[in-house]
Amino acid sequence: MAPASQNAAPVLLADIGGTHARFALADPAAPRPLREDTVAAYPVQRFPSLAEAARHYLEGVGVSARSAVLAVAGPVRDGRARMTNHPWVVSAYRLGDALGLSDVALVNDFVAQAMAVRQLGPGDLAPIGGPALPRDAAPRDGTTAVVVGAGTGLGVGVLVLHGGQWLALATEAGHASFAPGTPQEIAILEQLSPEFGRVSNERLASGAGLVNLHRALGAIAGEDPGNPRPEDVTAGAAAGEPRCRQAVDAFCAIFGAIAGDLVLAYGAWDGAYLSGGLVPPLLPSLQRSGFRQRFEGKGRYAPAMAAVPTSAVLHPQPGLLGAAVLAADRAAGAAR
Repeated sequence: MAPASQNAAPVLLADIGGTHARFALADPAAPRPLREDTVAAYPVQRFPSLAEAARHYLEGVGVSARSAVLAVAGPVRDGRARMTNHPWVVSAYRLGDALGLSDVALVNDFVAQAMAVRQLGPGDLAPIGGPALPRDAAPRDGTTAVVVGAGTGLGVGVLVLHGGQWLALATEAGHASFAPGTPQEIAILEQLSPEFGRVSNERLASGAGLVNLHRALGAIAGEDPGNPRPEDVTAGAAAGEPRCRQAVDAFCAIFGAIAGDLVLAYGAWDGAYLSGGLVPPLLPSLQRSGFRQRFEGKGRYAPAMAAVPTSAVLHPQPGLLGAAVLAADRAAGAAR
């Protein structure tokens, strides 16, 4: 990791998920504000709090940041967040006090993921069927896109250009109720309902969801599915193991249906961006599977859905990239 200059007044960035805490520094005045040479990631279980993890990072890069933009996986209210898939409770005020920061912006992680779309280049994206993203046309007022991320959980953010300003909407749409669309999915729901009661989209379109699908499909077939990890299911599918391939195919179809529903819900006619840790390893499956068919299969709205691009985000750190964009926006606003 390259050392950072004490005189550059860097902004501390964090992208905190249910599995990893990722940190970096930003130069808000740079055209590309994320300093990619300063990225570091740690298991969240290694530290008792975000403050301890951030202090460890700052000591490692040898800087004393004055401000921070922190993206966390959970709803943010009044500068405070309780993470959905990890026990940390984060307070912007207390974190600033613990680290000596004068300004701390605490945002939902999919606010950052949505803001990252503004700086994603062609090399950061891979198409998942459908039309190509327009490359040369300037965004028009009202441009709306949705970011759907399958990782430890299922995150959803919305990006809108309104009045010449980019706005990101934090949502908890990943916790909306799962709506089965095929007989197989009805059978999966029947398997999972006794365990969870209400079955949300996240119970299926996430790392744990991939395992739930594998287990449910095994039970439907009268087999003992064992207790695999998400990476075991993806590796098994890549190796041609039938039950793992069936689980991955079901995941891709359900992910497509969910993404299409979110386009309809938010009017995100300018694109759906697929992010999260599951997307890169499942990219070949997403491209060959029923993802796009289920994305477009919205009855009378099928022609409109066919015109919406779907792209996989391949940038290694979209959450930190979006946090850096937010840091640049905040610095520009303070300078006005």
